[in-house]
Amino acid sequence: MKQILTFLLIFTLGGTPDEGFEIGDTAPDIVLPNLNGEPVKLSSLRGQMVFLDFWASWCKPCRKENPEIVETYLKYKDQEFENGMGFTVYGVSLDKKKEAWKKAIEKDSLIWDSHVSDLKGWRNEAAVAYGISSVPMSYLLDGDGVIVAINPRGDKLEKELKKNRKSDSWLKSLFDK
Repeated sequence: MKQILTFLLIFTLGGTPDEGFEIGDTAPDIVLPNLNGEPVKLSSLRGQMVFLDFWASWCKPCRKENPEIVETYLKYKDQEFENGMGFTVYGVSLDKKKEAWKKAIEKDSLIWDSHVSDLKGWRNEAAVAYGISSVPMSYLLDGDGVIVAINPRGDKLEKELKKNRKSDSWLKSLFDK
């Protein structure tokens, strides 16, 4: 029964997660409440590399991946990038229960500031706008809010961050010739 419901959700929401968005597109802004009910804009993080992460407390693959995201965050949060300073995460939860969402953040030590959700589950406004049909799903945005990678998970996320570091730009220019 659970598999049928999952299929129906995916079918109803339609499309693939990255439908309509390509590398080089500016990511649409998101404004959702944080745990305190205060609105947090994705665009408020401009000037930093941003990992836009769609996840949920009930999503086992999401939770399994969280320690890697924390490790990457700690490693790159103070790095200088080609068009921004620092790396952060804007976590969009598809939870319906605030307490479960809050406990997952605490248990997984998700130490960045931008945790948001409207607690509408799959009907989350940002998830609908981005065409999210499964989690985890993510986008890596540069300091201008431009999508530089779609669903970079694990090593791919770190590879993309390294590629965009300012300290590597002189070295990259040698190989581009």
